[in-house]
Amino acid sequence: MYNVMLVDDDYPVLELLSETIDWEAKGLRLLGAFENGATAWEQAQQAMPDILITDIGMPRMNGLELCAKIKERKPDTRVVILSCHDEFAYAQQAMRLNVQEYLLKESLQPDDLARLLDRIKHGLDAERQLNGEQMRLHALVNDSRELRKEQAFKNFIHQPLLTPDKWMQEANGFGLFLGREACLPVIGCVDDYGQVKHRFASEQTLRFAIANVMQEVLGELDDSVLYISYSERKPLLLFTYKPSLKTNRYDAVTAHLRKIQLAMGKALKIRLTFLLGTECDRPEALKQALKSLLTDENQRFYLEAGALVKHRSETVSDEDLFIHYDNASTELREALIGKSPTEVGRIAEVWMDKVKARKYPPAAVKDWTLKLLLDLKLKLRTLQYVQAGQSADTLHKEISEIDSIHELLDWLKCQLTAAAGEHPAFVGKRPEVKEACQYVSLNLNRRISLDEVADLLHLNASYFSRMFKKETGETFIEYVTRMKMERAKEMLDRTSSSVGEICEHLGYDNQSYFIKTFKAHSGATPMEYRG
Repeated sequence: MYNVMLVDDDYPVLELLSETIDWEAKGLRLLGAFENGATAWEQAQQAMPDILITDIGMPRMNGLELCAKIKERKPDTRVVILSCHDEFAYAQQAMRLNVQEYLLKESLQPDDLARLLDRIKHGLDAERQLNGEQMRLHALVNDSRELRKEQAFKNFIHQPLLTPDKWMQEANGFGLFLGREACLPVIGCVDDYGQVKHRFASEQTLRFAIANVMQEVLGELDDSVLYISYSERKPLLLFTYKPSLKTNRYDAVTAHLRKIQLAMGKALKIRLTFLLGTECDRPEALKQALKSLLTDENQRFYLEAGALVKHRSETVSDEDLFIHYDNASTELREALIGKSPTEVGRIAEVWMDKVKARKYPPAAVKDWTLKLLLDLKLKLRTLQYVQAGQSADTLHKEISEIDSIHELLDWLKCQLTAAAGEHPAFVGKRPEVKEACQYVSLNLNRRISLDEVADLLHLNASYFSRMFKKETGETFIEYVTRMKMERAKEMLDRTSSSVGEICEHLGYDNQSYFIKTFKAHSGATPMEYRG
């Protein structure tokens, strides 16, 4: 008896198939009919199916994600995809997870599925008659070979090459440097990796899917190519060939790489950027070329998504990017408080264009961007315009995984748009109060008086004072002081500015008065607070 799982968000299809097929007569046990992949996956953890019949497009978890999760736990599960006509071509190529069959919903008849189930069951019966131990040993050998190859190249790249002759023997075993052959190393980079990995059940599933598509395309090429799954986001390819003046090797390899890009886009909706290294005719040259490809971040950072270029040493600016920090921070803060999310995104694009034009070091760009975002979120949270949201550690982890400026811009715009789209705590309050609070936020570096803001709003000062207290629960002066003290704490936490410099920056003439006010607000002097 084989377990079957039926998954489709189209209830009439579920009802038709579950009730019209005599499952037990076919030697099958229907574990259940489920309307989405997430519910099916919960059940599968209790009893894994031998046969999975699933739709592709479903809420919560789609059919491909469910297929990947189940095959990660039970690789020999047979899969039948129920596909709509407009996604059929995609389904036929999707993920290459050994899907047994595809059936179009538009023309689906229970008898079609019944006959297909008979064929699948026959195949399962035949497999059970084979020597199970032999099959397991074969799988272990294949897995072991891939892991050994991956580890061998990681050691080769990152550890000293003490015995070149011994490594040459190992390289020959992988098909490298045979006779007078040379090789051309290539590194692939998964574009928009942060978004891509969320579409897959796990990073292991992503690696498995990329490897399957890659091996399928490479198997169709005339040239000899060694594939190494160096990591989920950085596959390595070594094209081997006999050097010849008649053939432009870079053109030939580029043509192969474009086929890979096309296949990855169609099958997995993944874009790959490729960097081609230098031709190598000995292990020492290959080691240096691979190390350069893997560690040189500068060129990769400024490439457009889907680029295919020769690797070169990229010169970056030695100018300190942080000299532009205050201007960028001010522009973005003003946009976040007083303008639309579209305008916020436009300003972010302008600043990233400036970064791209000067080509600052990638690490400095990411540090600069993260500090901008954290400072802006802190200022808006102090103003009660946004909630706490993601922690600094979470944002730091996200930005550390970004390896291109176009991905960094998309991430920053997403974060800023989310902040700009938050409803402020003053919704429902009078617009004059909101405008006054915005004005305070933009002018914390100088003295702000009640009369000044009342004039700005064209209101009588006494009337404005009463209105502000009624709407916020504190006087206008108390609000200004609180905002300045919160800004002082931010500067104490995030800068090396002296107490005197912070005092002056916030528009206080008397340092003793500033210290007294700070202590009343926070319970400690500025120096005690900084610790």
